[in-house]
Order: sequence, then structure tokens, then C-alpha cells
Amino acid sequence: GLLLQEMTMAGLHELRFTEEKPLLRSQDTELENSDIFLSTVDTDWKEHDIETPYGLLHVVIRGSPKGNRPAILTYHDVGLNHKLCFNTFFNYEDMQEITKHFVVCHVDAPGQQAGASQFPQGYQYPSMDQLAAMLPSVVQHFGFKYVIGIGVGAGAYVLAKFALIFPDLVEGLVLMNIDPNGKGWIDWAAAKLSGLTSTLPDTVLSHLFSQEELVNNTELVQSYRQQIGSVVNQFNLQLFLNMYNSRRDLDINRPGTVPNAKTLRCPVMLVVGDNAPAEEGVVECNSKLDPTNTTFLKVGGWVPAACQPGKLTEAFKYFLQGMGYRSRAPQLSLCARAVPSASMTRLARSRTASLTSASSVDGTRPRACTHSESSEAMGQINHTMEVSC
Repeated sequence: GLLLQEMTMAGLHELRFTEEKPLLRSQDTELENSDIFLSTVDTDWKEHDIETPYGLLHVVIRGSPKGNRPAILTYHDVGLNHKLCFNTFFNYEDMQEITKHFVVCHVDAPGQQAGASQFPQGYQYPSMDQLAAMLPSVVQHFGFKYVIGIGVGAGAYVLAKFALIFPDLVEGLVLMNIDPNGKGWIDWAAAKLSGLTSTLPDTVLSHLFSQEELVNNTELVQSYRQQIGSVVNQFNLQLFLNMYNSRRDLDINRPGTVPNAKTLRCPVMLVVGDNAPAEEGVVECNSKLDPTNTTFLKVGGWVPAACQPGKLTEAFKYFLQGMGYRSRAPQLSLCARAVPSASMTRLARSRTASLTSASSVDGTRPRACTHSESSEAMGQINHTMEVSC
């Protein structure tokens, strides 16, 4: 049942709901004794090479699964790896306050991690569908019940594919600079020509940055050119880039627009930088998703995780709140001033409907409530929220 308890905090009233997925230990002695919260220093991250049906995956993980909490699983963009793509975001102080309450799992695409061995000549790099199909092996290996995915560019595409193929393993998605469209013949030919006339780092930079950024932000661009050229194995990178450029359109349509439309069933936060080449693709992706559980966020910079970690952290906190994980801070507009802290309390999700799902690799589990399912109790808005910061 629903337990309501009025609390006064800084002159505001907050509704407290019975929880099925405790987020933090707070005053709960049993949870406090059972949880081990690891610090965020590098020594707490452990590296694993995981066998999958399509080869080894390099994974870096901090923490261990606790109860029914989801793991936060990330996937990087072409030309990067988990460090280059996510370090700035996950090292942001308020983001650390959030992530220390979850197990965090960074996935490197095959052969893209620092120090990776070069694939042999003739190696067939996994397709985008196969990259997505590798992820259940990660979920099974660590015993995750389900994940909240955070992906950028090619990584966002992989995670979207993963959620389409294995919807019961995904509780939510944060997709940054996603392009749901495959390349047409003209784009494919242009990419081939560019590959003949440009260096590989320059080709990747044109994927990451807009032309305006390439011209005007030379110091940042040069820094990434150096990192792309020295940290990631160039032969392996070319294989990943070729496969990404050969991707097909994501098979998604807004419910009701076509018969038997496929869509992402979990809550989705779409994020795009206002200088990102993928801006049109993200807007189109937004038009194809269910508006009752989709949030669209536009922020300054080319990649929000690197350029706007503070705003993205605040947006992510509100995204978690939309899934039932509540914050102690008052709910402010995403574009308002930053809240003093991102620390969270053990406020829980209310269940106003019976939520079940089909079995996953770990058996049956209750589905995460979507925005539409929890709107009565949580005050969610049943349409796409578009925010520009």
C-alpha cells in the first residue's frame, strides 16, 4: 500500500512513499550494515575481460550489485573509450554523490580500451546488433538484475539496440548525441572519400565536432586529436568506425503511428549538445519515441558529458527521480541554479499499478515504473519535456 508521511524541509513539504528499491542507507540500519560504499579513487575500479558470443569485452566496474538496484552501465562513442568519454562526467563531485550508491560499469567497445592488442588482419568486427548482443553476457557475469544505460554517439546507438532486443534488462536510458539513422548511399560515399583524403583522427573529429567547433575551438580539438591518435589503437578504431558507418536505421516508431510499432519501453532522456553534428538525428529520435516517457535536453557544447557535467548531473538526478528515486533537494527547474548537493534519501517509489514483466536472464522482476505509470503519485508530466540549458 501507499504510505504518506508529511515532512517539513526548508519550509517545503515532501511526500514520502514506501519503497521497493532502497536507494541509499539513510536511517535504515539493516541497509546501512549490508551496504559497502566504495570511494571513487582509481584503485576501487576493477578491470575484467568478459567472454561473450562475439568475442571479449573489456569492462571496468566499481561496487557490487545490492538488492534490486540497477547498475549504471556506460558505452562510449567512436574514437574514445570509457575514460576519454566519461571521466569528466563521473568525476564531477555531485555525480559522485549519486553514483556511489550504484554499481557503475563502464564497457569499452572491442579493441578500444587503452593498451588493447591490435586485431589480426581479416578480423571481422562485430556488427552494431552483435555489439548490443554482447551486453547480456556482462549483465549475467556480474549478476545485475537490470541496468540504467548511459551512452554517447555510437555507444548510445548500441544501448538503444540493446534495449530493443532485451527490454527486460534495461530500466532507463540516457542517450547523448544519438543518430538513429543509417547512412544513405551519398553519405556512405562521402565517408569513403573522406577516409581516403583525411587522417583517421580527423575523420573521427568530424563525427565528434561540428565544423564551427573544429574551426573555433582549436585547443580543445587538438587535445582530442592527440588523445584519439595515441590512446586508441588506430587499426581497431578504423574497424569500429567502419561498422558504425555501416549501421542500419534503428527500428523504432512512435506508438500509434504505424501498426505494431517498436519503441523503447523504458524511460529515456535524450541529450544533445547545441554544437553537436548529431543534433538533427537526436531531434528525429525524439519524434520516434513514446512522448509519455521521453525527456529531451539540449545543453551547450559538443558532448554534454565533457562540456556540461554539472547540468547533465542535475538532469540525471531528475531522471532518476522520474523513475522513483527521490532527492532530498527541492525539485527545481533543470535550468535553475544548481542545488546545493546531489545527495539522495531513501525516498521510494510508489506502486499505483501492478507492474510485471517477462522473464529476463535472471528470472522475473518487477518492471520499473514509467513516467506514465507513476504520474499520479509522482507528479510527472505525460508528454515529452524539452529543456534547453
